[in-house]
Amino acid sequence: MQVIKSAEFVISNTDVRKCPQTGLPEYAFIGRSNVGKSSLINLLTGRKKLAQTSSTPGKTTLINHFIINGSWYLVDLPGYGYAQRGKKMQAQIQKVIDDYLAQRAELTNLFLLIDSRLTPQPIDLQFITHLGEEGIPFSLVFTKADKLGTTKLNANIQTFLDTLKEEWEELPPYFVTSSHDGTGRDEILSYIAQINKSLKEQG
Repeated sequence: MQVIKSAEFVISNTDVRKCPQTGLPEYAFIGRSNVGKSSLINLLTGRKKLAQTSSTPGKTTLINHFIINGSWYLVDLPGYGYAQRGKKMQAQIQKVIDDYLAQRAELTNLFLLIDSRLTPQPIDLQFITHLGEEGIPFSLVFTKADKLGTTKLNANIQTFLDTLKEEWEELPPYFVTSSHDGTGRDEILSYIAQINKSLKEQG
């Protein structure tokens, strides 16, 4: 498994052209506002305040780069679909997200966070369709697993996957996580380590 020895903030910005130019692989995290993204990033890195958690949804409005072990970047992207931002702000943030996804060659995998407590949300399904159309490699991360009993959790995840199967022949990898009890941390870090290893082997 990937052991995180160091995690350091590098830069925040709204312009993809100002992202680090080191060529290192990037693993980006995105989801609807209040899906638990900052808490998950803090769990993965073992740093309680690396990403700022807030009870106010929609706090992340920038592309945030963190260098991990000096060898890859964890990228915290703005959340989407926070209606209270106003249409102009929503459009600006959507452009930041779209530019990063379309132009960032270093993007190795996008982790799309889904609230496991909810039925499939149209905004998430639309975003997944967009990722497929653009050929962006992604994985699903079901968050807040500790908030549900096992039976309900499994049923909700299965419902989401079944909904995807209506459009997708092959489902993306997925992870079940809880920032409260650490569920899923090792699996995600192992997945990142495995991709990094194969990238090194390809040279």
